[in-house]
Amino acid sequence: MKNSYPILLTPEKKGYTVFIPDFEINTQGDSLTEAIEMARDAIGLMGIDMEDDGKPLPAASDAKDIVPAEGEIVSLVDVDFAEYRRKNELRVVKKNCTVPSWLCYEAEKANLNFSAVLQKALKRELHIADR
Repeated sequence: MKNSYPILLTPEKKGYTVFIPDFEINTQGDSLTEAIEMARDAIGLMGIDMEDDGKPLPAASDAKDIVPAEGEIVSLVDVDFAEYRRKNELRVVKKNCTVPSWLCYEAEKANLNFSAVLQKALKRELHIADR
């Protein structure tokens, strides 16, 4: 499920504090971009925790109803909870693959970890940074 939640950004000496009213949580970031990313991460984490506990996700408030104090910024953060769960799932899955026997022999002789090499190659092919 995808939704957009309002956030309230408060400038600090270094970065921003973020309040997420619908979840009643705070986070922060060293820049505006990082603060918004941290808000998305906090909402995603809190949301999947709520789902796992069988609790309903809060409905998104209307950003027009958030009244900022002077200097504060109201913004929206979109979160796709299903995508967030997939990207942060740490469960591993077993995949079978085939390689030529000579290559298997050389890799084993070099004490290579097949899973680690495959993960690295897949990330490179998919242009995904290491996490």
